[in-house]
Amino acid sequence: MRRSTARTLALVALAGSLTTAGAAGAPAGMAGSGPGAAAKAAKHRPAGTAVKEPVAVGYGGAVASVDADASAAGIAVLRAGGNAVDAAVATAAALGVTEPYSAGIGGGGYFVYYDARRGRVQTIDGRETAPASADSHLFQENGVPIPFDEAVTSGLGVGVPGTPATWDTALRAWGSRPLRTLLAPAEQLARGGFTVDATFRAQTAGNESRFRDFPDTAALFLPGGQLPVVGSTFKNPDLADTYAELGRKGIDALYHGRLARDIVNTVRKPPVDPAATRRVRAGDQTLDDFDDYATRRQAPTHVRYRGLDVYGMAPSSSGGTTVGEALNILERTDLGSLSQAQYLHRFIEASRIAFADRGRWVGDPEAEDVPTRGLLSQDFADSRACLIKDDAVLTSPLAPGDPEDPADCKAAAPAAPTTYEGENTTHLTVADRWGNVVAYTLTLEQTGGSGLTVPGRGFLLNNELTDFSFSPANPAVHDPNLPGPGKRPRSSISPTIVLEDGEPVLAVGSPGGASIITTVLQTLIGHLDRGLPLVEAIAAPRASQRNQTTTELEPALWDSPLRGQLAALGHGFRLNPEIGAATGVQRLPDGRWLAAAEKTRRGGGSAMVVRPAGTP
Repeated sequence: MRRSTARTLALVALAGSLTTAGAAGAPAGMAGSGPGAAAKAAKHRPAGTAVKEPVAVGYGGAVASVDADASAAGIAVLRAGGNAVDAAVATAAALGVTEPYSAGIGGGGYFVYYDARRGRVQTIDGRETAPASADSHLFQENGVPIPFDEAVTSGLGVGVPGTPATWDTALRAWGSRPLRTLLAPAEQLARGGFTVDATFRAQTAGNESRFRDFPDTAALFLPGGQLPVVGSTFKNPDLADTYAELGRKGIDALYHGRLARDIVNTVRKPPVDPAATRRVRAGDQTLDDFDDYATRRQAPTHVRYRGLDVYGMAPSSSGGTTVGEALNILERTDLGSLSQAQYLHRFIEASRIAFADRGRWVGDPEAEDVPTRGLLSQDFADSRACLIKDDAVLTSPLAPGDPEDPADCKAAAPAAPTTYEGENTTHLTVADRWGNVVAYTLTLEQTGGSGLTVPGRGFLLNNELTDFSFSPANPAVHDPNLPGPGKRPRSSISPTIVLEDGEPVLAVGSPGGASIITTVLQTLIGHLDRGLPLVEAIAAPRASQRNQTTTELEPALWDSPLRGQLAALGHGFRLNPEIGAATGVQRLPDGRWLAAAEKTRRGGGSAMVVRPAGTP
């Protein structure tokens, strides 16, 4: 668990500053106001909020994230009258402090929002973009893909960040508080510090060798040349100053000002220790790439499942189409009546099929012809579901189907293997008292991103461009995920909101690279079909099949008799110590909100509500 020496001051200051305007979507007179609001918010803040709890139930709204300080920042916003969008931005900014290897203003993400007043779901694509000079050979040298490690730890893999623009877009469209106010708790948290836990130390240790090759990164994350000690206070005054600058000047400071120049200089001339032996390639970002960056507000994906409306993120993310297709494939099966082995078999095979179609058809729709409607059609899903047999296992890589011409069990092209996608990301889920809901996933791509810290700025840059295919996975099959000028790499991020009769039922999302899709899918069907409480659906041991020759299993399934039962059908497996780290919120029938997070993964998550009120 993490406890911040600055958290209490930050949250009290935030509560006071939030009282200057009414919340979007709030009835007149309901927003907090007056000088007593800060004291009231502090008085009613639950004792020991820095202790991670995986589930919380109550009224007034809910926040779930991986970090207690971040969840507390969001709860303070809700207590002071802010709405779900305001709280999501405050939570995300705090995660940029306490989860700097997973998220921050050097990265990007996808934002899904349910607007209670209008009864509709909308989304923001805040994915990072390639420079205008990029082409399909970005990660090739003399026609041969460069070593993956040379792309990961480099300026070459850095995309133009989308996170600050996402915050700005969301707040302008649906927020009720200025960015400066919502950055205040994160600024205080960075300046005062948080307590290092075992997860933070382990993630630093995993990056130690490459962090040491960059003086600015080493100075920040290896204080005194050593790994941070569990229990010590970690401060980041440079990031605090950066947040303060963004608060004063707005996001133009990053896309059109000194911050843009600092990022471009870091990408084009990575500041490498002269003693380093690592080859660090430069990128080709320019100030024009920052000038040209824009988020995309776009319609969500949508499928009907068990009479519910499931909304997700449309391309450039493959999350909404792949989760949606898998749900459509499973729609005709009564998963609740199956044995655990039969259920897992169906889940694994539906995931395998959906990933085969993802690999062939999904890329950036600004550069590729993505048949989103076809991928989400029930007719297409039915034409693919016929591949699943109860007594046999499909072989991967499986060939894709054709969503424009669905025919039972018919392949559209030769098979292509699934390409690698980094696993480190973070997800937050928020609901407010008016019924607005946010599911928001942020990322740097790999743990620690590119390893490049912008000098004097206190944040790491992403390596999201390595989510592109370096070359076609199969030269005989068109690959929609090759690099291109200004193109967004395909993502698996899957923030998802489920409605019943136009009202929110639950929202969920997870980190985990390509396993995000299977994590969200398994959480949804675990809750909706298998009847698990949301927190137990999140905690359940996971499997992940992504059109690969073997299926990943967490230890609890690896050591279970279920593995033998599935192996008898022909499934092959490999061990993965940890898959994903989901969070979610749920609206209970009596009007209470339930927030749910991981019990143990990544050290456990943090679920909070504004006014606790018993358990369901």
